[in-house]
Amino acid sequence: MSKIKKENQILIMLAFFSISMGLWKNFRQLWLQANSFTATNISNILSIGTLASVFGILLVGKYIKLKNLKSFITCSLLIKFINLIFLLNLNNTINTFFINISIIIDVVTGYIITTSVYPLITTIVKNNTIYSKRKLTEYLFQDIGILIGGLLIGKNIAGLLVNYNVCLLISIIFLGFSIIFMVNMTACKSIEDKKEDKTSTLKVILKSKLQTVYMVYTFVGATAFSTALGLKMLTFTNHFNFTDSTATNYLLIIGLLADVIGILALKYLTPKNDYVTIFIKFGIRCIVYAIAFFANNIVFSLIAITWSLLISTSYENIADGYYINNISSEYQLRYTNLRYTIKYLGEALGIFLCGVMYEKGLRYMLGLSSLFVSIQIGIAYYLIYIRKSKLNTKNYVAEKSEILVGEKYGTRN
Repeated sequence: MSKIKKENQILIMLAFFSISMGLWKNFRQLWLQANSFTATNISNILSIGTLASVFGILLVGKYIKLKNLKSFITCSLLIKFINLIFLLNLNNTINTFFINISIIIDVVTGYIITTSVYPLITTIVKNNTIYSKRKLTEYLFQDIGILIGGLLIGKNIAGLLVNYNVCLLISIIFLGFSIIFMVNMTACKSIEDKKEDKTSTLKVILKSKLQTVYMVYTFVGATAFSTALGLKMLTFTNHFNFTDSTATNYLLIIGLLADVIGILALKYLTPKNDYVTIFIKFGIRCIVYAIAFFANNIVFSLIAITWSLLISTSYENIADGYYINNISSEYQLRYTNLRYTIKYLGEALGIFLCGVMYEKGLRYMLGLSSLFVSIQIGIAYYLIYIRKSKLNTKNYVAEKSEILVGEKYGTRN
C-alpha cells in the first residue's frame, strides 16, 4: 500500500465502508419493518440515533486530536463491526430494546466515521477537487452496495435465501475489508495540535458572517432533504407499491445516474454563474416538490423524488466546498465536527417530520420539504452574495496596493 498515494488509501477504505453502508442502509428500514417496527417507530429510532450522533460528534471535536484521528476511525470501525454482528443475531427476536440500542449505535458510529474521513484527508491535501472526490467516492460506492443488495435479495444461493439479514451479513464482510485497509494504511503526516481555546473554532465561525450563515444553510438543507426522503425505502415500497427488489434497483439506477451527473457537472456542466448553479440544484427541486403537493398525483411525486435524487451529488463544490475549505487546517477537524453537528440536528428534525407526514400522505412530505427548500435557496443566494462581495473587496485592496506600489516606483501604466 506504500506505493498508493495516502489520500487514495483513505478513499479506498472509504469505498469499502460506503459499500457496507449502502447495502445495509438500503435495507435497514425494511429489516426493522420485518421485525415488527412501524413507520413511526422507525422514524423515531432513526431520529434519536441521528440526534445521539450530534453528541458523539461534539465529544470527538472536544477530545480527539488530528494526530489521533486514524486510530480513532479504526476503533470506530471495530465498534461498528461488533455491533452489527450483535444486531445480526437479534433478527426475529422479541428483544426490541436491544434492537433499538444497536440501531442507535449503528447510526452513531456510521455518522462519526463519515464525519471524520475528510478531516483525515486534509492532513494530506485540501482543495475543492479532493472534497468532491471524497463525496463522489462515498456516493458511488454506496450505490455499488445497493447494486449488490439488488442483485442478491430474494435469490436462493446454495440453498440459502438471501433476505435482509443475509444482506446485513454481507455488509459486515465489506466493513471488515474497510477495517483491514484502515489498519494497514500508511500513517498520515504527523500533526501537531496547537494549544488553543476550546471555543476558538466557534469564535472563528461567529466572527465570520459567511460561516454563521452557512451553518444556518446547512441546518435548513438537511431538514429539507430528510423531510422528503428520510424514509426512502418505506416510501417506495409502501406509497409507490414497489417490491423491495424493484425499489432497490430503481434507487440503484437513479444513484448511478446521479454519480455520472455529479462527475460530469464537476468537469463540464457547472455554469459560470453560481446563482444559476444553485437554481439547478435546489430551485428545480423546490418547484417539482410544490407541483407534486398541489397535483396530489403519484406520478408527479415519483418525478419529484427522482429529480431530487438525480441532482443530489452534483455541484457540491459550489454548494459546500468553498465554505468548508475557507477554514484553515488547524480548525478543520473541530469545524467539520461542528458542521456535521448542525447538519445532523437538521437531519434528525427532518426524519421526525418525515415520520409525521408519512402517516398523513406522500404529498405532505413533499409539500413541507418544498417550504424548507425555498428557505434554503434564499440562504444559498445570500451566501453567494456575501462571498462575492468579500472577494471583490479583496481584489480592490490588492489592486489599490498595486497602484500605490506603481506610483512609488514610477511603474504605473
